[in-house]
Amino acid sequence: MKKMKVLKALQACGVVAVVRGNTKETGINIAKACIKGNVKAIEVTYTNKFANEIIRELSEEFKTQDDVVIGAGTVLDPETARLAILQGAEYIVSPSFNLETAALCNRYKVAYIPGVMTINEIVSAHESGVDVIKLFPGSAFGPSYIKAIKGPLPYANVMVTGGVNIDNLDTWINAGADLVGIGGELNSIGEEGKFDEITSICKKYIEKINKVRG
Repeated sequence: MKKMKVLKALQACGVVAVVRGNTKETGINIAKACIKGNVKAIEVTYTNKFANEIIRELSEEFKTQDDVVIGAGTVLDPETARLAILQGAEYIVSPSFNLETAALCNRYKVAYIPGVMTINEIVSAHESGVDVIKLFPGSAFGPSYIKAIKGPLPYANVMVTGGVNIDNLDTWINAGADLVGIGGELNSIGEEGKFDEITSICKKYIEKINKVRG
């Protein structure tokens, strides 16, 4: 199943690049720089008004590379989710949980990763067919919160976004995070056109997460 392949690719990479950018060109170049640095899970957010075009072009360019997965982020409703899927998005990420979006993603066998905060929200997400939940913003909770979640819900797959950096990456992974999302630093550098620096940073993230995972 395509959905399972995408979930496995996300897990294998471990690091998701949250790509914003203010223009289509910047968004595409940031994404390509991340992929070049082996961060091959890309989340193109709808805070960029050219998100549809970016998703479509990246999906087309990397369609033969199974380890590259292009998703859509900041998806607030099922209408946007369907639009993203039509452009080629292989997974959908939201800052909050939306039942209608979950239903739509299930209909088309596309992974849905919603932002949640409480045990009740996580259970509701799981009951709607969600395979991975997003702890957002991670900085508001800290790594210890993942251990608290996995006490009663040891099967929960958790992606942490917000508050993750190269220095605390190992702490998050050791606490039980299955995936981490990074973006702030990459997007700031991308706006300055320093794409080679983005590639270098991404390589460091992948090297470190692979080391931590053993």
